[in-house]
This record gives sequence, structure tokens and C-alpha cells, in this order.
Amino acid sequence: MKQKIRIGVVCLARKTFDFQAAQDLFKQIQEKIMLIEDVIWEIIPDLIFEVEEAQDAGQILATKSIDGLICINGTFALGHLILEINKWIRVPILLWGLEELPHKGGKIRLNSTCGLNLNASNLYKAGIRNYHYCIGGEIDKDWLDAIRILKTFSTARVGIIGSRARGFFNVDVDELDLYKQLGVLIDYYQLEELLNMGIENVEIEKRIEELKANFDISELNDQQLRKVAELIVRLDEFMKVKSLTSMAIRCWPEFAEYYGISPCAAMSVLQAEGKILTCEGDILGSLSMLAHVAIGGQYPFLADFSQVDFKENFALLWHCGVAPCNLWDQKCTRSLDTYFAGGKGVTAGFVLKSGDLSILRLDYSPPNEYRIFLQQGKAIPIAKELKGTFAKVVFKEDVRNVLNKIIKNGIAHHVSVVYGDFIKPLEIFAKLKGWKVIK
Repeated sequence: MKQKIRIGVVCLARKTFDFQAAQDLFKQIQEKIMLIEDVIWEIIPDLIFEVEEAQDAGQILATKSIDGLICINGTFALGHLILEINKWIRVPILLWGLEELPHKGGKIRLNSTCGLNLNASNLYKAGIRNYHYCIGGEIDKDWLDAIRILKTFSTARVGIIGSRARGFFNVDVDELDLYKQLGVLIDYYQLEELLNMGIENVEIEKRIEELKANFDISELNDQQLRKVAELIVRLDEFMKVKSLTSMAIRCWPEFAEYYGISPCAAMSVLQAEGKILTCEGDILGSLSMLAHVAIGGQYPFLADFSQVDFKENFALLWHCGVAPCNLWDQKCTRSLDTYFAGGKGVTAGFVLKSGDLSILRLDYSPPNEYRIFLQQGKAIPIAKELKGTFAKVVFKEDVRNVLNKIIKNGIAHHVSVVYGDFIKPLEIFAKLKGWKVIK
């Protein structure tokens, strides 16, 4: 399910054009958009001709807490109208132009595209750049998805336990600037608060049985198995109690020492249940995953470009064992392994399933440069010859070019990966925010 949003809709017109035809087209549009799921519509049903009508519409929509505004040019209209409405509702705008109708008597009937052009120029020169446009009979659903991303960020509760991992300066953020950009506030917690949380033994026993049923646990001793189960329960309960939408974890170096195992395997299980958890204290990794979920992506996971093969033209998207365990290829054995941290690793181990992938990194570079890294690729079969969770990925362009974009632009080494095509809404989101797109 996508993020639910509330969208205002107005239709502008001028009586020197065929406004009656525009009204009929507007009614048809209303019927179509009402079928779109996860959108609450706030529609001004009558055409807006005059400044006073635009002011009234703006005041009405200002009471509705809309997340975005669709401004349809039923015909060419006065340039005042969108500016008057915008006085009341400072939200992203979709300028929607209609295709021209067949001429009658040698006269342009709608002149809608020209009206859209006028509105775009007025907004741009007024310093209002958070608009997008489309022309035709169908709404741009990618714009709606971009609004879903904005809504998700502005309402998210983002937590971090124990700060970022040691030496990972590149995943740090400027908290107040992030709040300025996206409305995100970060809640900090200490590892002790998580590890001292009281939990029910019956829940631990349930998780132990689930682990036995879903993984090869032959490498674990009874204590390690129980600790994984306990941590699953703790993390799940912690997120519920703190009402967290996502949580980044400083998973090393202290975690294994203080608790006895690393959190990787527990995170893999919970991510398969829809929780957004990121390792190494990567807050922007969490937000990247939240953006994927906002637009319908299921079970995003964090990965590194860990092995690049220029000769065979592929890369391994690998991490130590945190990818959602329900995404395994159903051919290899899913295992819980203790291959790092002096035998205290306890990570999930499997090959990720084949399929088309979308890759995203929301990234920050001081002093205020935000950018979005986007790529598409395809996971293809590979044997399970490594520990951890990984996919062999070929990209739409040469892997050397993909890596060059990452290195040249200093993109952080974690990306959010999700199955499916989730590119265009993020490009529109970046445009609305004035962020650079690297793809």
C-alpha cells in the first residue's frame, strides 16, 4: 500500500474560450481521478474565472491540509489565478494542460497549453519552483507518488540507536538542515535502552521456533539462537513503544561486545515483516528505504557495491546479512552464520532472488548539497559462495560507468534496493526539492 495523501484540485478558465467544453472535460477528469487509491481529493467543483473566485478557492483549500495542488487549465486563464491560490496554500503544484479540441469557426477553443505556459512562467519568476506539469487526458501518477514521498518524510518518526558506525563520517547528516529540507526530526537512543527493555519469554520462544523453521541454524549454539530471537522481540517492541517509522542502528563495534551477537539476523527477519531498519547508523539509508515504501516498493534493503567485475560487467550488491529473509532465491539454503566479529556475527546468509531492481541513495554533502543517486539493474542467478546477503546485478549501462558516477560524486557506500521500477517519482521529487539527480 502506498502512502495516503490529500490533494486539492482546481480548474481555471476564461469565458473568451470554450469554457463549457472545459467544464465537461473537468467532470470527466474528476470521475477518473476518484478511482485512484490512497488519495483523498479536495476538489473545487466549479471553474475558476475571476480573482475573487481564486481567493475563495485558496481559502477553502487552506482549511483542508492538502499535500499538493493540481491546477488544471481548462482554457487559457488570467495569470492572477494560480498566484492568488498559491498565497493560501504553499504546497507543490501539478500544472495540468489539456489537449486542444478540434477547431470550430477558425477559433482556438481551449488554448490550455498556453495558459499552462503562462502559469509556469509566473511561478518560476516569482521564485516558486516546486511545480511539475503534464499535458493530456490522464493525471501524472508519478507526480502523485512524488507527493507521497514528501508526505512520508514530513510525518515519519526516525530513530537512531547509538549513533553512526565508527569512521562512517559519510553517512552523517546536518540534523536541522534535514529538518528544513524534509521536516524530519531524528530521535536518539542509547544501546542500553534497547538491551535493557523487558520482553515476554513466550514471544522469545515463538521466535526461536520461527528461526528453526526458516533457517539452517547448524552453525549456532543454543545461546546464540536465543539471543537472535530475543533481539527480534526487543527491536520489534522498541519500534512499537517509540512509534518509530524507521530505525538506524550502530550495529558495531559495541553491539556484539555488549549483547553477545550482532543484530544482522534479527534485522533480516524484521525487514521481511515490513520494518525499516538500517545498519551502521545510516539515517539517509533509512530515508531512502522509506521513499521506496512510500511509492509502493516492498521490502527495500540496504546494500554495498562490494564487488565490481569489469570483465563480466556486473556488480555484487552485498551486505553482511541484513536483507529481508523473504527475498531469498528459494534455491540456496537460508542460513544463520557466525563468520565475523570473532564468531559473534550471527548474520543471515542467502542469495537474493532474480528480478528487476531499482536503486536509490538520498545523499548529503556539506554544506547544504542534497542529491539523489538512481540506477536500474537486474539481479541474475548466482551460486551461494559467500556469507551475507547478496545479489549479482547487471545494469542498463556498463558497470564501470555506474561505479564512476558513485565515486566521482562521492556518493555514500550504502544504497536502498527494491524490486520493481521506482525511478520517475524520485526524479520528480528531486525537481520539487531542487536537488541534483545523478543517474
